[in-house]
Parts: sequence; C-alpha cells; structure tokens
Amino acid sequence: MNFGIVVGAVVLAAGIAGAGYLVGDSLITSKQPLRTVTVKGLSERAVEANLGFWPIRFVATGATLEQARTSLETSETAVNRFLTERGFAAEEIQVQNVLVEDRAAGYNAGSIQDEYRFVLTEDLLVTTDKVQDLAAASREVADLLRQGVVFSADAYSAGASFVFTGINDLKSEMLTEATQRAKDTAAQFATESGANVGTIQSANQGVFEILPAVEIPNDRPEKQIDKKVRVVTTITYSLVN
Repeated sequence: MNFGIVVGAVVLAAGIAGAGYLVGDSLITSKQPLRTVTVKGLSERAVEANLGFWPIRFVATGATLEQARTSLETSETAVNRFLTERGFAAEEIQVQNVLVEDRAAGYNAGSIQDEYRFVLTEDLLVTTDKVQDLAAASREVADLLRQGVVFSADAYSAGASFVFTGINDLKSEMLTEATQRAKDTAAQFATESGANVGTIQSANQGVFEILPAVEIPNDRPEKQIDKKVRVVTTITYSLVN
C-alpha cells in the first residue's frame, strides 16, 4: 500500500470530521432560544374637556293646538333668555326638533282631559367651548322651572356632557413617554437577570383612552369636565449577555 495515499486519506478524514464538528456546533448555537422580556409603559395626562353639549327638551300642553303653541313659544323665549344672560351666543343654541302630539287621536283618547289634548315638545341643543359656563348654567336650571318651563323627565336628568377633542396634540409626546417607561422597566429586569436590553422584537402602541378624572361607580363619565388621557404600550425586547 502506498504510504502517501494512506496519510492523505487520514488527513482528509480528519478535515471532514473537524468541519462536521464546526457545522454541528453552529446548529446547536443557532437553536438556542431567544431570550426576551415583554414590558408595558404607561403615560397619562390630566386634561379639561374643551367642548360641551347640553340637550334641553321642554314640553307644553293645551286644549287647542294654538294654545299649546303659544305656551311652547313662552317656554322657548324663557330658555333662550336664560342662556343668553349666561353668555351663550345665538349660534351656540340650535332648535333640533319640534314634535306635535294630538292625544285625542290615540287609542286611549277618552281618558284625556281637554286641556291636555295637544302636547308639543321642543328640543334645543347648546354646543359650546365655554365648558365651565355650560356646567354652571346646567346647575341653575331650577331658575327655568320657577318660570314655568316644563322639562321632559329624561332631558331634565340628562344635563350637560363634556368631551375632549385635543388628543392628537398629545399623542407623540405620550407615546414617547410610554415607550421610555417600557424600556426603563426592561432595563431593570435585564439588570436583575444579568443581561442587557437588546433590540425591539415587537411593539404595540395601545389605544388612547379618554377617561373621567375620577372614576365613580355607576356614574356617567361624560358628565365630568376633568378628564385623563391614558395609553399603555406593550413592547418585547431581546435580552443579550
């Protein structure tokens, strides 16, 4: 047997075996699970509503349509004067609807007293950015009751509602803050586990919520002028040694 051929074969076999070991080691390394941490970042802002709505519904009755109409006009004049005296402009006060009901035309017409035959209902809507003035006016509605204005029961209890429409002006700043807080939390976790924060693997910016400043059970949140804007981001970071 040629000794040179044997030596060459041994060297080749050793090379193949070594290469196989390196490839195998790389595969084992590549299959190591990626270490990650998922954290949340919160950002909140206290804001005041910048737009208010107050639906006002009042009714008038009469034995004739003319009597009911006259009574309704008297109430409408009183409501408009009440609002004007409190600084609301004519363009902030709009008539939404006027309903006319002839109770004598109903199935229980025989039980209706003549003086209540015709019922007229008018809906006014006050829309304004003077939210504090609107809140004050809605608390003084008893002045209209003393003037003989009869409110629909549902509208009387509804009162004014308030919304905040400036969320777009806060989005960028709040997302930056929420993201930084998430990263700070990830860094704290990484330090405690003997690692470092790596790259972002996934991120969810969350949904912006407009909530009442004070969350009261069974209360209607739109009734509060003071609000808070809230967003929670969820970010997954890789952890590296």
